[in-house]
Amino acid sequence: MSNKKRVIVIGGGAAGMMAAISAKRLGADVTILEKNSRVGKKILATGNGRCNFTNINADVACYSGNNPKFAYSALANFTVDHTIKFFEKLGIAHKVEDLGKVFPMSDQASSILDVLLYELEELGVNIICDAAVEALTKKKEKFVIMASNGKEYTGDRVIIATGGKAMPASGSDGQGYKLAQKLGHSVCDTFPALVQLMLEGPYFKRLDGVKFVGTAEVIHNNKSLTKDRGDILFTNYGISGPPILQISRMAGKLLKEGQEAYLKVTIMDMMSKEELSKLISKRFGMAPRKAVDFSFVGLINKRLIPVVLLEAGINDLKCPVAELSAKERENIIDILKDWRFKIRGTRSWPSAQVTAGGVDTREINQNTMESKLIKGLFFAGEIIDIDGKCGGFNLQWAWSSGFIAGQNAAY
Repeated sequence: MSNKKRVIVIGGGAAGMMAAISAKRLGADVTILEKNSRVGKKILATGNGRCNFTNINADVACYSGNNPKFAYSALANFTVDHTIKFFEKLGIAHKVEDLGKVFPMSDQASSILDVLLYELEELGVNIICDAAVEALTKKKEKFVIMASNGKEYTGDRVIIATGGKAMPASGSDGQGYKLAQKLGHSVCDTFPALVQLMLEGPYFKRLDGVKFVGTAEVIHNNKSLTKDRGDILFTNYGISGPPILQISRMAGKLLKEGQEAYLKVTIMDMMSKEELSKLISKRFGMAPRKAVDFSFVGLINKRLIPVVLLEAGINDLKCPVAELSAKERENIIDILKDWRFKIRGTRSWPSAQVTAGGVDTREINQNTMESKLIKGLFFAGEIIDIDGKCGGFNLQWAWSSGFIAGQNAAY
């Protein structure tokens, strides 16, 4: 019993709770220090409150960072199957939905948190809330932690699982980066990811709330760098929707580097330019006296029509379609197939689902999640410079890295 390691987990989110369970099951004495009044706050917000807790398509190709391959070992040692079985044993029946998203059958994120809390209690993990870590030092073989509750904690091992900066209301305020830096670790530039984009243009107040299914791409130097398809939503500041969140990381990275980035939106993405041209010619031919704005009713969202026409240089929206020039027709088709906007920024941390950047993976052992600089210090989850696509991939990284960190910290 004298060899039992005292493990302190800083942060009671997904990665921290998994790390605590993993270490405790191997016999360690485990304490979670959580700055909020309760653990697992961010879990409740995932998947629109339904919590897609993993994705059956998760592999290293779904992750970004300065070295995405860093994620390979953890994902291979605690896989999607391991995750599903882990939660099954805790009582979570699961179902697989579109794009491989895995949800609890209850459709409640609270189910995931409830079973994790039950397991932590059953194992006897000590959870201390309202205890933000203000200082972390290592003295000889022991770590010393000063918390906001005025108490000092000592441990043989420390796992930093404080998350990043995304959704600060959940407790992720970047404090973990400061703790890591004070111990000598480097932090790669952080910026919001899985976030809405702010665009330049005069029409967004008019378009606010307009939704359509289409394709979105990030364009740099006239090259498409990434794209995604699905429900796209115009907002009063720019654009949102799942495809926008998926491609936002690339936009954020370019802007962080001081580069220009453009968004290409394809409204009519199910047909070629030639097919669209023929379709519009046919519609115009059937009713040549119809006003140009009314001629698009039934083809695209009504609220899109005046803006598309204005963007195409047509100021008289009541002009009969027979009087449109060939150039004006061509402009309309161009807007429907390739509408471009300059990206002026991403929304800020409260709107982001995940943090891009974080503790440099070159300073962490990918097989154990242990610091290469400080023996006994481990990292797990979003604090590391690894972030996944939208759809359960970031929670899978939290479970995998948390499990590996906890397992290795127990020895």
